[in-house]
Amino acid sequence: MEPQEINVGIDTSSKQLDIYVRPTGQFFSVANDKNGIKDAIKQLQPLKPQRVLIESTGRLELEFVCAADKAGLPIVVCNPSQIRSFAKSAGRLAKTDKLDAMDIAHFGEAIKPRLSELNQKNLERSVTYWL
Repeated sequence: MEPQEINVGIDTSSKQLDIYVRPTGQFFSVANDKNGIKDAIKQLQPLKPQRVLIESTGRLELEFVCAADKAGLPIVVCNPSQIRSFAKSAGRLAKTDKLDAMDIAHFGEAIKPRLSELNQKNLERSVTYWL
Protein backbone atom coordinates (compact mmCIF):
# COMPACT_ATOMS: atom_id res chain seq x y z
CA MET A 1 0.00 0.00 0.00
CA GLU A 2 1.36 3.38 -1.05
CA PRO A 3 1.66 6.04 1.68
CA GLN A 4 -0.80 8.91 1.32
CA GLU A 5 0.57 12.30 0.51
CA ILE A 6 -0.06 15.00 3.08
CA ASN A 7 -1.41 18.36 1.93
CA VAL A 8 -1.92 21.15 4.43
CA GLY A 9 -4.40 23.96 3.72
CA ILE A 10 -4.12 27.23 5.61
CA ASP A 11 -6.81 29.89 5.68
CA THR A 12 -5.32 33.21 6.76
CA SER A 13 -6.79 36.17 8.56
CA SER A 14 -5.16 39.07 10.37
CA LYS A 15 -5.70 37.37 13.74
CA GLN A 16 -5.33 33.63 13.09
CA LEU A 17 -4.32 30.79 10.83
CA ASP A 18 -6.82 27.95 10.41
CA ILE A 19 -4.96 24.79 9.42
CA TYR A 20 -6.37 21.59 7.95
CA VAL A 21 -4.31 18.46 7.24
CA ARG A 22 -5.53 16.21 4.45
CA PRO A 23 -6.13 13.26 4.50
CA THR A 24 -5.87 12.89 8.30
CA GLY A 25 -8.61 15.43 9.01
CA GLN A 26 -6.57 17.14 11.71
CA PHE A 27 -7.66 20.75 12.21
CA PHE A 28 -6.21 23.41 14.47
CA SER A 29 -5.92 27.18 14.70
CA VAL A 30 -3.05 29.36 15.87
CA ALA A 31 -2.60 33.10 16.24
CA ASN A 32 -1.19 34.80 13.16
CA ASP A 33 1.82 36.10 15.06
CA LYS A 34 5.36 34.93 15.74
CA ASN A 35 4.39 32.53 18.55
CA GLY A 36 1.41 31.06 16.70
CA ILE A 37 3.43 30.61 13.53
CA LYS A 38 6.23 28.93 15.47
CA ASP A 39 3.67 26.56 17.03
CA ALA A 40 2.11 25.76 13.63
CA ILE A 41 5.49 24.94 12.10
CA LYS A 42 6.35 22.75 15.08
CA GLN A 43 3.13 20.78 14.55
CA LEU A 44 3.52 20.52 10.76
CA GLN A 45 7.17 19.48 10.43
CA PRO A 46 6.74 15.93 11.82
CA LEU A 47 3.95 15.31 9.28
CA LYS A 48 6.41 15.75 6.39
CA PRO A 49 3.78 17.27 4.08
CA GLN A 50 4.13 17.24 0.29
CA ARG A 51 2.67 20.74 0.20
CA VAL A 52 1.71 23.45 2.64
CA LEU A 53 -0.76 25.62 0.75
CA ILE A 54 -1.73 29.12 1.81
CA GLU A 55 -3.79 31.71 -0.01
CA SER A 56 -2.25 34.99 -0.99
CA THR A 57 -4.31 37.36 1.19
CA GLY A 58 -3.03 40.90 1.00
CA ARG A 59 0.30 40.08 2.66
CA LEU A 60 -1.28 38.59 5.78
CA GLU A 61 0.39 35.30 4.79
CA LEU A 62 3.94 36.65 4.42
CA GLU A 63 5.22 36.10 7.96
CA PHE A 64 4.08 32.46 7.89
CA VAL A 65 5.49 31.94 4.38
CA CYS A 66 8.92 33.27 5.44
CA ALA A 67 9.03 31.17 8.61
CA ALA A 68 7.79 28.00 6.90
CA ASP A 69 10.29 28.41 4.06
CA LYS A 70 13.13 28.85 6.56
CA ALA A 71 11.93 25.70 8.35
CA GLY A 72 12.12 23.73 5.10
CA LEU A 73 8.40 23.23 4.60
CA PRO A 74 7.25 22.93 0.96
CA ILE A 75 5.22 26.12 0.43
CA VAL A 76 2.64 26.86 -2.25
CA VAL A 77 1.21 30.38 -2.27
CA CYS A 78 -2.19 30.06 -3.97
CA ASN A 79 -4.43 32.42 -5.88
CA PRO A 80 -7.64 32.80 -3.81
CA SER A 81 -9.89 32.94 -6.89
CA GLN A 82 -8.52 29.57 -8.08
CA ILE A 83 -9.28 28.03 -4.69
CA ARG A 84 -12.81 29.45 -4.68
CA SER A 85 -13.45 28.21 -8.23
CA PHE A 86 -12.14 24.78 -7.24
CA ALA A 87 -14.41 24.69 -4.17
CA LYS A 88 -17.45 25.69 -6.23
CA SER A 89 -16.66 23.04 -8.86
CA ALA A 90 -16.58 20.47 -6.06
CA GLY A 91 -20.02 21.63 -4.91
CA ARG A 92 -18.90 23.66 -1.89
CA LEU A 93 -20.98 26.79 -1.60
CA ALA A 94 -20.67 27.36 2.14
CA LYS A 95 -17.70 29.37 3.32
CA THR A 96 -16.15 29.30 6.79
CA ASP A 97 -12.52 29.43 7.89
CA LYS A 98 -12.40 25.67 8.51
CA LEU A 99 -14.10 24.88 5.19
CA ASP A 100 -11.70 27.23 3.40
CA ALA A 101 -8.71 25.45 4.93
CA MET A 102 -10.23 22.11 3.88
CA ASP A 103 -10.74 23.37 0.32
CA ILE A 104 -7.16 24.64 0.11
CA ALA A 105 -5.80 21.23 1.22
CA HIS A 106 -8.13 19.42 -1.20
CA PHE A 107 -6.95 21.73 -4.01
CA GLY A 108 -3.36 20.71 -3.23
CA GLU A 109 -4.20 17.01 -3.31
CA ALA A 110 -6.22 17.18 -6.54
CA ILE A 111 -4.29 19.76 -8.59
CA LYS A 112 -0.79 19.17 -7.17
CA PRO A 113 0.42 22.71 -7.84
CA ARG A 114 4.16 23.14 -8.00
CA LEU A 115 5.95 24.66 -5.04
CA SER A 116 6.37 28.42 -4.95
CA GLU A 117 9.85 29.67 -5.67
CA LEU A 118 10.61 32.05 -2.85
CA ASN A 119 13.33 34.68 -2.62
CA GLN A 120 13.89 34.83 1.13
CA LYS A 121 15.54 38.27 1.12
CA ASN A 122 12.69 39.86 -0.83
CA LEU A 123 10.09 38.16 1.37
CA GLU A 124 11.75 39.32 4.57
CA ARG A 125 12.00 42.85 3.20
CA SER A 126 8.28 42.78 2.35
CA VAL A 127 7.35 41.49 5.80
CA THR A 128 9.42 44.19 7.51
CA TYR A 129 7.95 46.88 5.26
CA TRP A 130 4.34 45.86 5.92
CA LEU A 131 4.61 45.25 9.68
